[in-house]
Amino acid sequence: MTLMPYRTVRRSGVSEIEIRKSRFIAHVYPVTNEAEAEAQIQAIRKEHWKANHNCFAYILGKKQEIQKASDDGEPSGTAGVPILEVLRRRMVCDTLVVVTRYFGGIKLGAGGLIRAYAHTTGQGLAAAEVIDQIPSDLWGISVDYHLSGAIDNKLRESHYIIKDVQYTDAVSYEVYTKQEESGVFQSWVDDLANGRADVKKLEELYLQQKAPEPGEG
Repeated sequence: MTLMPYRTVRRSGVSEIEIRKSRFIAHVYPVTNEAEAEAQIQAIRKEHWKANHNCFAYILGKKQEIQKASDDGEPSGTAGVPILEVLRRRMVCDTLVVVTRYFGGIKLGAGGLIRAYAHTTGQGLAAAEVIDQIPSDLWGISVDYHLSGAIDNKLRESHYIIKDVQYTDAVSYEVYTKQEESGVFQSWVDDLANGRADVKKLEELYLQQKAPEPGEG
């Protein structure tokens, strides 16, 4: 099985800013389906029932297959779409953003609203932390004690991640690799141990890595 890389948020997050006396509150959630997203939207509407608007957008699916947005009473295209566009630009999926607005009495105009909702969304994503889910393999390596010294040193010098080491009748390592590196890793271990290491794939999984900030890389 080959896992597909994708980008999402690590956790729920909240961020609030004030723009010309209006309060904008971004609520960000990791979600996996539309029912979950809609339940969170309703929860925010219930919590912030006195707010003027609870606008939202969400993207579901590792290829961003499902996209939905709502202006919730703001002028058409000034709230839900800007939120959605930030999610698209960041290539985030399985994520919901609800931006609550308490109107402060000063109108922002269409351009001002678009900027306000987009900026608030960006702040909310920062609070929730955007991450890349990296397709990875967990490997088990078992070697005799007289071979373990060289392998141990090379593993610790490498970029591979050692999960665990056990010392029983042999030395056993559990090591994470990116899935795309697995073939190279097997050959590397085989060369280090002169073909005398027992190497087995134990699990396929995702490892999390902080995504680049906008404008980076």
